[in-house]
Amino acid sequence: RERVMELSQRYGLSIDPDALIEDITVGMQQRVEILKMLYRDNQILIFDEPTAVLTPQEIDELMGIMRGLAAEGKSILFITHKLAEIKAVADRVTVLRKGAYVGTVQVADTSVEEMAEMMVGRKINFELDKQEVNPGKAALSVRDLSVAGRHNKKAVDGVSFDVHQGEIVCIAGIDGNGQSELVYALTGLMPLQSGQVLMNGEDITQYSIRRRNDLGMGHIPEDRHKYGLVLDYDLQQNLALKDYHKPEMQRHGFIRFDRVRAHAEDLISRFDIRSAQGPDTVSRSMSGGNQQKAIIAREIDIKPEVLIAVQPTRGLDVGATMYIHEQLIKERDSGKAVLLISLELDEVFQLADRILVIFEGRIVAEFAGKEATAQELGLYMAGSRKEKA
Repeated sequence: RERVMELSQRYGLSIDPDALIEDITVGMQQRVEILKMLYRDNQILIFDEPTAVLTPQEIDELMGIMRGLAAEGKSILFITHKLAEIKAVADRVTVLRKGAYVGTVQVADTSVEEMAEMMVGRKINFELDKQEVNPGKAALSVRDLSVAGRHNKKAVDGVSFDVHQGEIVCIAGIDGNGQSELVYALTGLMPLQSGQVLMNGEDITQYSIRRRNDLGMGHIPEDRHKYGLVLDYDLQQNLALKDYHKPEMQRHGFIRFDRVRAHAEDLISRFDIRSAQGPDTVSRSMSGGNQQKAIIAREIDIKPEVLIAVQPTRGLDVGATMYIHEQLIKERDSGKAVLLISLELDEVFQLADRILVIFEGRIVAEFAGKEATAQELGLYMAGSRKEKA
């Protein structure tokens, strides 16, 4: 105990040594992981995407700790796809693309744009062409929605909000604060405890998943392997998952595979989905970026009234990320309602017209996209500030 507390004070990693791990925040759990490494007196520390579940304040704190450890003579291997973090702490960066070594450069002498080009293999334009928001009527309305969680707690607790036509509303928060359960309830993957979900004024609370889809609900899920694709189906079958039962794709219950193939070839061309064997490519063999493009192509092709996008760029390179951001903005500019759930604050600030902050299953704050700051959002995301939105 004395050793842990001494390390905690020396490195500024304040923890409660008597707290149960399940009861402390993800940021605190991250501190415990670092203290474990220091307690063992490790000289080589590997940080693998350590900021994925932290608030902006906790990220700044972690960067400071990493700089302190390096100054003490420890070697740190930092694995991340966030270019700003590389600039903040790294001395050298080695870029891998599709598992192959691209090159090693000095961070101080290399711009963010140059690093992005190394990662993707082409120049990247970081500026998004986004029109002024002009919201129409409410396309998705959520009224006092609650979803059961574990240990007799509510995963989602009395949440209400609207998403209007022609706007992107983003729900920001640290992972594990009810975002997943909220989306599962909206899309029909999980039952509600109480509350209402309406699309264009129609109560869809008890509707099946297919009926929601047919009414115009698109869903880009957070786990593309578990919920987005059937990995052992080929690309053309995956692209038809929302349409195979419709008259244009089947006759008397038998799927018309010529129509399925033509539909797939059209989407592959329009959305630049790259695969070894075109429509016949087994989805499991495709890269993460192209799997995500396939899901987005399928969901946008149904011309959704409401598009729910959860972590749409998770694990993707800068090029694929920019492409997906452009597609979401295109949907918004064409008058669709987009609900975005993201852990990436850069993504939130780039895309959101309105930001709702979720903490422990409740919406605790609401901001116009242009008004929010990372510091203020971070305080609400960590539960330091609470005001019922």
